[in-house]
Amino acid sequence: MSSESIIFTGVAIYLVVMLIIGLYSAKRAGTAADFIVAGRRMPIWICSVTIIATWFGGGTMMGASGAAYEGGLLGVIADPFGGALALFLVGFFFVRIFRRLRLLTFIDFFQNRYGKTAATIAAIGSISSNIGWTGALLVAFGFVFQSLTGIPMEIGILGGAVVVFIYTVAGGMWAVALTDFVQMVVIAIGLVMLLVVVLIDVGGWGNIGPHLPEDTFRMVPLENAPGIWLTYFRAWVIFGLGDVTAQTLLQRAFSAKNEQVAQNSFYLAGFGYLSLGMIPVTLGIIASVTMPGLTDPETVIPELAIAHLHPVLIAIFVGALLAAIMSSADSALLAAASVFSINILPLFKPEASDRLKLIATRVAIPLFGCIAVYVALEVQVVYDLILDANSVILVCVTIPFIVGIWWPRANRTGALASMAMGFLTWFATILFAPELPGDLLGLMAGLVTVLIVVPLTQQIDPPRRLLNSDGEEVEFKDRLGTLPLFKRAEPTTDTAR
Repeated sequence: MSSESIIFTGVAIYLVVMLIIGLYSAKRAGTAADFIVAGRRMPIWICSVTIIATWFGGGTMMGASGAAYEGGLLGVIADPFGGALALFLVGFFFVRIFRRLRLLTFIDFFQNRYGKTAATIAAIGSISSNIGWTGALLVAFGFVFQSLTGIPMEIGILGGAVVVFIYTVAGGMWAVALTDFVQMVVIAIGLVMLLVVVLIDVGGWGNIGPHLPEDTFRMVPLENAPGIWLTYFRAWVIFGLGDVTAQTLLQRAFSAKNEQVAQNSFYLAGFGYLSLGMIPVTLGIIASVTMPGLTDPETVIPELAIAHLHPVLIAIFVGALLAAIMSSADSALLAAASVFSINILPLFKPEASDRLKLIATRVAIPLFGCIAVYVALEVQVVYDLILDANSVILVCVTIPFIVGIWWPRANRTGALASMAMGFLTWFATILFAPELPGDLLGLMAGLVTVLIVVPLTQQIDPPRRLLNSDGEEVEFKDRLGTLPLFKRAEPTTDTAR
């Protein structure tokens, strides 16, 4: 068999397995809660792996390796370092109380704390962000096919999208979680295999290190210009803070079988994500020495596979690349569709039945997927697209989200003012000072605004209570992720449900 035939055969087998798992999971998705949050029964071994898989997508596999190729560790602050930071922050500050609330989307929290307007704004921002993220992942999918098989990028984007649509529509969160588990096994095998083979072929790290620039492993800027430091901090917060509100992550917290599983899954995922994420970063740094002058640095991983692997191993590695991309794309589409059915649909049909919500979620997956395909075909830069997709959430949603959990006095007026000021600052910066990090400035403006407005409006707009899915009040206590890591926590009414 030719190299192309071997690769095609391996990819076909992999895609068929994903479809079988998705169809098998369909029988577990009888209600909206089963479809969106896996019936809140997910054990720690699946929950932690699906969190890693959700985060470990084209941005890390393709984008971060390309950024490391060009700029060393300073080029990958946002991902994987900022991405890992987000997992630890969510696990320590937010997971326990969100699992206790037993919601389906984090937008439900905005609805309870700040009202319909704030919830609608957050929902639109979340859907937009996930569509942009999916578009970026499909671009990575197209890159893989074009680099390794010569197939035009557009065909790879469309083919990958169809497979993701089918198994996600079929099984929802259970399909996503189970395929994530298989995909992470493939990812780990593929990445370790490539790293070992590349290091052997180049004669070990000792032949690479002397040829690297001395600041390759530097993680703070060399220059002290204010604009450079603002951009640097932006790289940390665009994922590290912006993604604490990610529906793709909080959906895993809602799906865990109790608070302890939710908390510890995020801790395990944080370490796992950073460990795996450093492999493509290392490969990018190695390639900067062995493959200088690449026209498109984001193709560095496929280029290394072609140069160093046997066709059979290339087929395995292509499966790893596809696994990384699909494991994030399915989660983003499910998150966007869940927000639509649970938070947008009731605006037009307040008494929507559970069955209608389930149907709406399934219909929204390919609908939003088609929009993501359009985005992918129009904007074909993976790393930048993923960062830009986070900006709207960062400037509009992050501050109200954080203060809503950690400041009992937070109210509707303060949240809406923060959203408006954050967005306007970001938008004005894009128009009039594009050289500055508008999303970081928008985040700061939103924070200052909420700190000023909330104390001034307590009398005219008293804060709302924190309510769970049954409309029962949840106290602002036991929010930190300090449950035992290995010893089973004492069961409580909240953690048991």
